[in-house]
Amino acid sequence: MSDLSLNAELREVVGKGASRRLRRLEDLVPAIIYGGKTGGNARKPTNITLKANELKKALENEAYYSSIITLNIGEKTEQVVLKDMQRHAARDHVMHADFLRVSKSTIIKQHLPIHFINEDTCPAVKTGGAKINHQMTSIDIICAAGDLPQFIEIDLAEAEAGSVIHLSDIKFPKGVQSLALSHGADHDTAVVSLFTPKGVAEDDEAGEEAGEE
Repeated sequence: MSDLSLNAELREVVGKGASRRLRRLEDLVPAIIYGGKTGGNARKPTNITLKANELKKALENEAYYSSIITLNIGEKTEQVVLKDMQRHAARDHVMHADFLRVSKSTIIKQHLPIHFINEDTCPAVKTGGAKINHQMTSIDIICAAGDLPQFIEIDLAEAEAGSVIHLSDIKFPKGVQSLALSHGADHDTAVVSLFTPKGVAEDDEAGEEAGEE
């Protein structure tokens, strides 16, 4: 189901003191798996640990933040998505991670990065002097876990100077929708806009006026 995986071990001892010892003495990251059902009953959370160096290396891959991950726990596996993560305030160390159990049909809310493509080749930018202003660089979506994309793509190839792309203008993959728009059209916020700096706009106007003389 997933090409992404992490190795984990069951964690018997819990609590802040135990978690500090795991991080400091054993270079392990405490984590929890929650959610899911068995026979109609909610499954209990499972406490686990992951090797800090393996987790750090995995998280260098953007896909781990927005994909189904296979957790290998001894001889068992769990299909999960990463839902939350706490980092050290001063150092780039993961302190704790939360994983949600999923199946292909599990409806989830997930935070995804936005990939803007063709920014450099957009005519409004390349020859028109327009500048791109990103109001958003990530987005909250709703979908079945089996339909979860790794990112949302916005193509600026044909964007014109002065244009504004809103959430409702995004072509979401099949089965994926904006969480904000699910609350109504009044949540249709701007994602990216193209504007022409004042000096460039004035030069263009002056050139047009000179051509008319």
